[in-house]
Amino acid sequence: MRLKLAPLALTASALALVATTTACSPTELTASTDYFEADSTLPFQAPDFTKISEESYIPSFEKGMELHLEEIQAIIDNPYEPTFENTIVELEKSGRMLGRVSRVFFQLTGTNTNDRLDEINTEMSPKLTAHGDSITLNPELFERVKAVYDNRDTLELGIEDAKLLDETYSSMVHAGALLTEEQREEVKEINTQLSMLTTEFGQLARDAMATQPLIVDTREELAGLSEADIDAAATLAAEQGQEGKFAIALQNTTQQPLLPTLENRDTREALFKLSHDRADGKRGVDTRDLIARIALLRAEKAALFGQPDWATYTMYDRMAKEPKTALDFMEQMVPALAATQRREAELLNAAIRADGGDFDVQPWDWYRYANRIKAEQFDLDEDAVMEYFVLENVLEDGVFHMAEELYGLTFERRTDLPVYHEDVWVYTVFEADGSELGVFYFDPFQRPSKRGGAWMSNFVDQSYLWDTKPVIYNVLNIPKAAEGEVQLVSFDWVNTTFHEFGHALHGFFADQQYESLSGTATARDFVEYPSQVHEMWATWPSILSNYAKHYETGETIPDEMIEKIEAAAKFNQGYDFGEVVEAALLDMKWHALSPDEARALVGNPEAVDAFERQSLTELGLEIDLVPPRYRSTYFNHIFSSPTGYSAGYYSYLWTEMLDRDSREWFRENGGLTRENGDHYRKTVLSRGGTMDYFDMYQTFAGRQPNVQAMLEARGLVDGS
Repeated sequence: MRLKLAPLALTASALALVATTTACSPTELTASTDYFEADSTLPFQAPDFTKISEESYIPSFEKGMELHLEEIQAIIDNPYEPTFENTIVELEKSGRMLGRVSRVFFQLTGTNTNDRLDEINTEMSPKLTAHGDSITLNPELFERVKAVYDNRDTLELGIEDAKLLDETYSSMVHAGALLTEEQREEVKEINTQLSMLTTEFGQLARDAMATQPLIVDTREELAGLSEADIDAAATLAAEQGQEGKFAIALQNTTQQPLLPTLENRDTREALFKLSHDRADGKRGVDTRDLIARIALLRAEKAALFGQPDWATYTMYDRMAKEPKTALDFMEQMVPALAATQRREAELLNAAIRADGGDFDVQPWDWYRYANRIKAEQFDLDEDAVMEYFVLENVLEDGVFHMAEELYGLTFERRTDLPVYHEDVWVYTVFEADGSELGVFYFDPFQRPSKRGGAWMSNFVDQSYLWDTKPVIYNVLNIPKAAEGEVQLVSFDWVNTTFHEFGHALHGFFADQQYESLSGTATARDFVEYPSQVHEMWATWPSILSNYAKHYETGETIPDEMIEKIEAAAKFNQGYDFGEVVEAALLDMKWHALSPDEARALVGNPEAVDAFERQSLTELGLEIDLVPPRYRSTYFNHIFSSPTGYSAGYYSYLWTEMLDRDSREWFRENGGLTRENGDHYRKTVLSRGGTMDYFDMYQTFAGRQPNVQAMLEARGLVDGS
């Protein structure tokens, strides 16, 4: 997942998209704004966390907004006719201090938060939203922007200049610049409300995950788990004030990673239901009315722009362009997927009967029996596979080796740059010619103060305008091994590590003049594509053999084990693929509501439950067996920021289509070669948001993408 802070005006959507929560170590610093008033003096302008205190954020935000408004007023007051340089470029250059403090604060609030940072986030989010609106909805500023835009055919602009002009004008129009003054005031009020409600949602959803682990009384209830996992559960329970008991922390998604291993069915059911019922009022935390109010505000905002729903309003700059394109794309998969779910459920029920069970499969049973069938059918032992994946090897001998083979990059670990948490690793990235490309921060481990999931973003964006090189971080949520034990990771986390570094490469290879168009500043339904395609190299033979070494013997993972992993990948798609499709379609249902339809849900949590169930049921999928990857009550992607992935969760499926078709291109053209890597870098990874995405793909592959490769990879159609 890629999080991007847009330089232009620091709009509400951009701010919320990076709204994560973290704290650096306490310092003796006073509430000074000095640190953020200038670029960092560290290499690459990397943040100096030793010079930042919690109490410096509010005055720094306020000073940053003050300076930003002065810069905007200078553009408006310029006595000369509006030009590209004195209006568009000056607007692009504005808000530097505010950008510096925002990038640090919102990254930290996502990775290591505390109560004080949450308080600051709650206080500042609506103020920042109002600040952004005061710029994007400023009629005098828009008058100058429009004057340049209307005169664009007479200007001699390069491709990137023309794109920046178009994006600046379009984003202001989309924000409401062409609305009446009364309508603009309504938009401002809605944006402020959305900022507050989505911030509250994100904090409550995180609390429901981080503060409500499953508590059990005995070791026997955890039968099947390793001794290390049971010891970790005892430690967590003690930290929760439940000495002598055992606790299992929830992770981001509806399904939980320990479910397949737990032998006790009652424990499995309790863990699953704790996850599934998260934040729906059953255990104190309830986000249902927040969801309804967010959906209503979005629908009302869309109506102000003459649009029937939020999805239509917000998809204007996507590759897919409109909801129908995304829905048609997903709905064509539903018949085969529903049939697969029913067929796999029959297989699981047969396995349960063979095991002496007198029950039908439920979601908390699904992966336990699916893994058993997988182990028998493909002779695949997931725990044995994990023994070949040591985290440091995965990153340095796997991901970094892939980057060297494809792109000529090399990496050097460094310990001189301050970090915001002791678990963060830092590397300098070098080009093939030995020149410095940027800095990479890697924050791999789960902790209660970190929100769930995995993501990438920048502390510093690449820009020739500012002569800056990228400073990029990847954040994961891998359960940390006990002290003194080898840090092994599942193959899913191996894939995620390659995925997130694919985002990082997209940022490192940025080759733009302007931050607004740099690197991963692309459409929501394109940005996941470069990250997904890099997952293919996780099992590429020459890469795999370099990093997949048994943690005890040093033996390279056997070829037959990898063949089994790849063969097994097409099994269990009824669940693996189904939960993602359901979440994507649920997202679109929420954002197809009219204001009247959404209004009927406000103040009625039971109606929210009913709407969610009806939305899923009418899809024709087996939702009681395969719930969505995220239920509405903890669907952070779409409800924890004013825009985020709203009407955009389909992007993971859309970009998988691009990814799978691209894998075919790589295989057809010789696979893992520098020539192919350089071609992909030149045509995709270095282009940022500077051109039409279909044109970009055509330039890379010599054809438009086809969904067939994706369906074959998922086992939903026969590729023979």
